[in-house]
Amino acid sequence: MSIRTYGQFCGLARALEIIGERWSLLIVRDLVLGPKRFTELQAGLPKIPPSTLSARLNELEQSGVLRRRLLPQLDAAVVYELTEYGSELDQIVLDLGLWGARSLGQPSADDVFTLDSAILSLYTTFRSEKAKGVQVTYELRYPGEMILHAIVEDGALKVAEGAHPGADAVIEPLGPFIKDLLTGDLTAADATRTGKIRLEGAFEYLELFAELFHIPAAPKVTEGIVVR
Repeated sequence: MSIRTYGQFCGLARALEIIGERWSLLIVRDLVLGPKRFTELQAGLPKIPPSTLSARLNELEQSGVLRRRLLPQLDAAVVYELTEYGSELDQIVLDLGLWGARSLGQPSADDVFTLDSAILSLYTTFRSEKAKGVQVTYELRYPGEMILHAIVEDGALKVAEGAHPGADAVIEPLGPFIKDLLTGDLTAADATRTGKIRLEGAFEYLELFAELFHIPAAPKVTEGIVVR
């Protein structure tokens, strides 16, 4: 399978030839957190046609970004995982995710918010410099019975699926209001007062959450021709 080229001897052009096709980088995003079966990738990308997913997986495999591995189980299932070369995209995916989050509006009715997206959104917006000396554990309950937990230990972050019995605070956003909290459009006080976010635990933990996880504002768009 040949990959379309830009006809330029340029590292950026080559990168886009490898991961710039529609869906390719989202497949990489979903493999950042670990290997997945074809059906699991489909579940995380419900709008991708199966034939397109197969094509993208083949292209990424040929480019050395991912590989197939046979699980040592009775069903002998095949999973897709990032290679060492592909894993070098981890930080790039996070940086690009934060860049894009600065332009996120409100979700439309048919927008999908997956568990992997929720987990990566915390890694994307985490400010390690604000977490020096901090030890706190959060449990987050998103609509649709999606639960994850985040452990902050002295500047480091670990996020995983599932509840955490010893969480210092449980945060339950009603709707998309977690983004508004991270951008600062919604303060912790207003979030709890209006019921847009339910909190179990001390209020200070919600304020700390908004300090640890943040989406900076995008620069304002300048209309017309810029004159300097």
